[in-house]
Amino acid sequence: MSPFWVLVFVFFNNGYFLDGLSTQNSKRPDVVKIGSIINFDSVIGKVAKVAMEAAIDDVNSDPVVLGGTKLKLTMLDANYSGFLGIIDALQIMETDTVAIIGPQSSVTAHLISHIANKLQVPLLSFSATDPTLSSLQYPFFVRTTQDDWYQMAAIADIVEYYNWREVIAIYTDDDYGRSGISALANQLATKRCRISYKAPMNPQASRSDIMDVMVKVALAESRILIVHTYPTGGIDVVDVAHHLGMMGSGYVWIATNWLSTVLDTDSPLPSGTVENIQGLITLRMYTPDSEMKRNFLSRWKNLTNNLTGNGHFGLNTYGLYAYDTVWILANAVNAFFNHGGNISFSNDSRLSELDGGNLHLDAMSIFDGGQLLLDSILKVKLTGLSGHVSFTSDKSLIRPAYEVINVIGTGIRRIGYWSNYSGLSVVPPEKLYEKPPYRSSSNQQLHSVIWPGQTTETPRGWVFPNNGKQLRIGVPNRVSYREFIAEVPGTDAFTGYCIEVFTAALNLLPYAVPYKLMPFGDRVYDAAIGDIAIITNRTRMADFTQPYIKSGLVVVATVRKSNTHAWAFLRPFTWTMWTVTGICLLGVGAVVWILEHRINDQFRGSPRRQILTTLWFSFSTMFYSHRENTVSPLGRMVLIIWLFVVLIIKSNYTASLTSILTVQQLSSPIKGIESLIASNDPIGYQQGSFARNYLSDELGIHESRLVPLNSQEEYAKALEDGPKKGGVAAVVDERAYIELFLSSHCEFSIVGQEFTNNGWGFAFPRDSPLAIDMSTAILKLSETGELQRIHDKWLMRSACSLQGANLEVNRIQLKSFSGLFIICGLACLFAFLVYFALLVCQFTKDYSESSDSSGRSSQSARIRTFLSFVGKSEQALNGITGENESTNSSKKICTAVSSNRSVSFGVGTNK
Repeated sequence: MSPFWVLVFVFFNNGYFLDGLSTQNSKRPDVVKIGSIINFDSVIGKVAKVAMEAAIDDVNSDPVVLGGTKLKLTMLDANYSGFLGIIDALQIMETDTVAIIGPQSSVTAHLISHIANKLQVPLLSFSATDPTLSSLQYPFFVRTTQDDWYQMAAIADIVEYYNWREVIAIYTDDDYGRSGISALANQLATKRCRISYKAPMNPQASRSDIMDVMVKVALAESRILIVHTYPTGGIDVVDVAHHLGMMGSGYVWIATNWLSTVLDTDSPLPSGTVENIQGLITLRMYTPDSEMKRNFLSRWKNLTNNLTGNGHFGLNTYGLYAYDTVWILANAVNAFFNHGGNISFSNDSRLSELDGGNLHLDAMSIFDGGQLLLDSILKVKLTGLSGHVSFTSDKSLIRPAYEVINVIGTGIRRIGYWSNYSGLSVVPPEKLYEKPPYRSSSNQQLHSVIWPGQTTETPRGWVFPNNGKQLRIGVPNRVSYREFIAEVPGTDAFTGYCIEVFTAALNLLPYAVPYKLMPFGDRVYDAAIGDIAIITNRTRMADFTQPYIKSGLVVVATVRKSNTHAWAFLRPFTWTMWTVTGICLLGVGAVVWILEHRINDQFRGSPRRQILTTLWFSFSTMFYSHRENTVSPLGRMVLIIWLFVVLIIKSNYTASLTSILTVQQLSSPIKGIESLIASNDPIGYQQGSFARNYLSDELGIHESRLVPLNSQEEYAKALEDGPKKGGVAAVVDERAYIELFLSSHCEFSIVGQEFTNNGWGFAFPRDSPLAIDMSTAILKLSETGELQRIHDKWLMRSACSLQGANLEVNRIQLKSFSGLFIICGLACLFAFLVYFALLVCQFTKDYSESSDSSGRSSQSARIRTFLSFVGKSEQALNGITGENESTNSSKKICTAVSSNRSVSFGVGTNK
């Protein structure tokens, strides 16, 4: 075989890509010792044991992989005990072992990692998923499987995808469970979700212990349950939950990959277990399909047929990662030797002084090449059963991904994928790696799910806890404005507009809400209702429902009736508007005269007559009564545009004047919040209202000007007295209060515009799902008209009527018509320029010969000739032009021009 094909065989042996060859070679031993610590009879351990033995056989059967060196694997059973795991690790490290595959448990990994750090022996764990093992505290720990940090990120994305906000975490109370749930809490926080209740369980919990935990879970309000336990413990949890009736409609169960591991390994499961897990969602570490993986799956049955004790079992993803871990270590050992590494150990003087008895602590020594082997492990790149294998800078496997699985009937159904690259998707991750990452919420996708209770409708995710507890709802006990909310004397009941809106919304909810109304005081409440304005500072502390009434701040002041007078007809327009309109009248008349007087006899005659005609024409266009006809195209264009402007102005003037003369007008020295800020007068506000802080902090009004008022009577008295008698110039309060106040105090009125855009809503704790449902109910009340009916019932009790009264109808401003005036002005300018250009052209053409025959004329004479030309009518010009065509006419014209006796600007005939 040629050297080239030998090299190719080395690089691609069994589908694994070797790290590369080095020119440095060291003496390779016949055997390299490695160890493994797993739980032999566990769901993960029994599969991993077979997978690692198969991998060792595959490596040792191919002399090219390690150049003739063989791996000797020593596997010890930790038997679910952290203590035994430590003993196993010490026994393995007494035998000059260069690496340990395992431990299987995250708890044991924490303990053994300290020993590995000291002796510089790399740990390669295919199943310890605790995220904290990736810290700098454990430099010799290498995770060859997916980190639970990513699994919890996938669960958080699922929770956000279905618009849930709170979950309950059920977990094993050890390093594995606590760290996983801590990662889940962090991931949920990025989605504005949270764990509302944590239910830890003893790792050796009995059924009665689990029952105690699950009873407490059943009393909580969240129905999104995340189970993060070991496989055996997880099956016990769902069994107890089924017994308590917690696997029915309305519940959501999301199991971490312990459930998919059980389904892959121990199927078919007992019928009782299958019934318990119907509708659950679980995750499974994603391993892409490949020919290598399919070959190993077909080989798996033969590998497990001859086993005794455990019998036949399926291959789970941990088995794939265990197989690949052996190959990672084999490739790293090969690279270790290629880079000059030698297997040698050094004694630690502190260990040599110990007499360890049967443990032989003094026999343990430090692996001299541990750091080089660790570096070789982290540089490995190969394609294995689990897909492409390589490590990131933080020692994590690249491209973490999971399958999202729904348990249905006796099988499972994949509803999508999750990857750290693109989030939730129905497309396999390897196809998405070819595209740029895109993680928008609209791009997240999953197939439909059959939830517990055999329903396809996505559960709401929470219910009121079935523990007899009532919601404590805080209510203000008002002494004024009792129409909004007030306590019924002699009882603990409340009534009013806010109460009726709240109860009407509750009646629309699809579930019962036990509650008790309690006056505000020194206690903790589950909600607050009443006349509560939704403002920025409050939204930072609580969640509010959809506003059920709009109530921004307004200014109310004393008003007086405006009497009509002899000059009332001038009030529709401001003086500026009148002035500009008059100027435009005269301007349009002048432009039309310029355009018409040479060709239209109606615009000719003596100067006095022309001036009168122009003035008459200008003003008569306001009433469409002008008698003069326009004959020039430019004149007609200007007139049409001007008549359109007149039409708009007249329509608005008529409407405004009608309102002034027929509707009662009210006036006030306060025009709105701007004039109130500019003055130095005192301002009233409702005691306890947010209006004080708004006026002071937002508008900069000095606190000495703010006067607190407590009732409608105080409002009226303070406004009647006014600033000169110790009262206020105006009162600033929310519109809802002011409208109720004005219904019985017609001598006051709202002035100016509403200057904030607030509303009233019901307040709930942050992220409360009840706030969302109540908002939906309020919208339904609004759509059906029930909200308006409740408003009219409580708040439309007018003792007087303000209908037919306006507060100082706004006068028409120039800016409202500036566009029309600009268009008209541009049209006049355009017509004038075109007319002037035509005159110049005609003058140049008609008088060029006359100028040539008379010699070079002076500039002033030429200007006088042009002015004479402009003043003549078209008929006169035609006569002169005829004479110019005769041979003797030029002399006559030159004589007339030079004497200037017949030049008359604006005169209709030649004399």
